[in-house]
Amino acid sequence: MSIKSQIPNSITLLNLFSGCIAVVYAAEAQYELAFFFVALGIFFDFFDGFFARLFHVQSELGLQLDSLADMVTSGVTPGLVMYQFLRSLPMEGVLAPYLPYVGFVITLGACFRLANFNIDTRQTDSFIGLPTPGNALFILSIPLVVLEQDFGWIASFLTQPWVLILISLLSAYVMNAEIPLFSLKIKNFSMQKHALPLGFMVGSAILLVLLGYLGVIIVILAYILSSLFTQLKVKN
Repeated sequence: MSIKSQIPNSITLLNLFSGCIAVVYAAEAQYELAFFFVALGIFFDFFDGFFARLFHVQSELGLQLDSLADMVTSGVTPGLVMYQFLRSLPMEGVLAPYLPYVGFVITLGACFRLANFNIDTRQTDSFIGLPTPGNALFILSIPLVVLEQDFGWIASFLTQPWVLILISLLSAYVMNAEIPLFSLKIKNFSMQKHALPLGFMVGSAILLVLLGYLGVIIVILAYILSSLFTQLKVKN
């Protein structure tokens, strides 16, 4: 194997390493650090495929490594964060001790999506269902919005156990739903072809600066809605 062929795989392993660190911080309920290392892992995930295409070294091994790394960074971590956050909230009733485990439905949904992605030939230039990295950032932003305490009624809404359970279930569904979403991965340097994702990323950056972690939640929701709107325009 050439050194060039191992560069994308090495970047993928950095994604996995970041995910492992994120899991540790999630287990300790240090949500901000968990978010940082998930975001770092997603950064590496963005570029492993880019360099594989740039160097023309795409491989089946790289595809499998990518999904295994994403499973930790964008599958196990958000499920654990939701479990920890639910467990920290006051709940009553005989089922209260068991309800936090619903958070791991997110992990199950991510696992199913990643396995299905590897065998779905339709998802080459676009996605069907919300990609696991976007879902992970959405989930990890929830406790951070609450801790920021800058958005009173939103924070109050996001500390309702039934809301979090519903979000967990919807999260697993949206990752695997037949919803066409445009890809944010840049495969070449064509500005015309990538105008939509580039414009979306610029707008997202502005929202993140203005709204912080709440901006992450809005960006992910906007990503889903804008993709649906684009698809409706194409059909009409």
